[in-house]
Amino acid sequence: MARILVRGGKALHGVLPSKGAKNAALPIMAAALLVEGPVTLERVPDIADVRVMISILEFLGAKVSYDNRTHQMQIDATNVKTFRAPYELVKKIHASFDITGPLLARFSKAEVPLPGGCVLGNRGVNFHLDGFQALGAQVELDHGYLIAKTSRLKGAHVMIGRSSVGATKNIMMAACLAEGTTVVENAAREPEVVDLADFLNACGAKIKGHGTSEIEIEGVKKLYGATHRIVSDRLEAGTWLLAGAITRGKVKIEDISSVYLGAFLDKLESTGAHVHKTADSIEVTGTKEIRPVEVLTAPFPGFPTDLQPQFVAYLSLGTGTSIVNETIFDGRFMYVAELQRMGADITVTDRTAVIKGKPHLTGAPVEAPDIRAGVALLLAGLAAEGETSIGGVEFIDRGYEKPEESLQALGANITRMTETVKTN
Repeated sequence: MARILVRGGKALHGVLPSKGAKNAALPIMAAALLVEGPVTLERVPDIADVRVMISILEFLGAKVSYDNRTHQMQIDATNVKTFRAPYELVKKIHASFDITGPLLARFSKAEVPLPGGCVLGNRGVNFHLDGFQALGAQVELDHGYLIAKTSRLKGAHVMIGRSSVGATKNIMMAACLAEGTTVVENAAREPEVVDLADFLNACGAKIKGHGTSEIEIEGVKKLYGATHRIVSDRLEAGTWLLAGAITRGKVKIEDISSVYLGAFLDKLESTGAHVHKTADSIEVTGTKEIRPVEVLTAPFPGFPTDLQPQFVAYLSLGTGTSIVNETIFDGRFMYVAELQRMGADITVTDRTAVIKGKPHLTGAPVEAPDIRAGVALLLAGLAAEGETSIGGVEFIDRGYEKPEESLQALGANITRMTETVKTN
């Protein structure tokens, strides 16, 4: 069992390169199941979720090679023969459900367990199922498995009831090999959805409108191998920019567009932090007095829910009272009790957190309940007095590649420790 130990109170300074986005790499890996021939992916992050997806693809019969030094991956799914995914692997990450659309399109049948991953509240798959049914599939749930089958997927008009990144991805992938044209309305506009569409188009798909709320997919008979570079991880970038801001330091992230983080950066500037943007970099300088703000999470281009816990940790050191409203996940605030252990003054009612800023936090032993909450506690530890010991590191490792090394490069006093648990 690993723990991360942080001794806070040191301003962070430095420059970090952005890494490939977890939330783009995983669906693109799944989309390789649609392709005849080898696929080469560049800038694939070396994180636990990627390794789980590799295992899923290999179970299905794909050949996967990955060099974690160059972050390059090759996938050849030509000889995949099965449409039934393994429960033991799928339960580990929510993105595993991304294989459903590709399997259904390729085999006209898919049997995939309902996904696992971080417990953030209701993360139903009903929009996925509605989309598959609109494309002509029969769908049922049987003992925890989604079973979808069809004689032939056919293009259709699909209205997603609420903007859903997962449903948009799955419907788009399934529609690539469907007969005719599919129009997806109320589609998610996230950069990771755009990156998936760009990959599919590089393989011969005919997708247009990605990045808007209406995507049109003209079905093709086959997809072919291609090389694709994964888009920058805006969520990791935002996290490390906050590491600079919360410690009153200065951090620059290179090889990323500020367009990916517009709402987040606007809100950060409203707190008094200085934000400098170029065409391919973002630099944030912290402020001595963090002004209170009101935050409302929303689908892209709104404020990302996956930066909400980190921002709450930052606001807990503010000079007044901030309000954060969570509109995406009803279980997102489970980390608040851990910040309270460090002295944060936060009250949660339903989906609203009221944060009364305090001059300092105090290091304490805390446990990460999910990926983003884990790095929120890490940020709090960087700014706290004394030492913070963070458990649940396996969650952080699912979304952040060697986070302690990134923060050490900025000057943080942080180490990873391995504990041995003794049993009687």
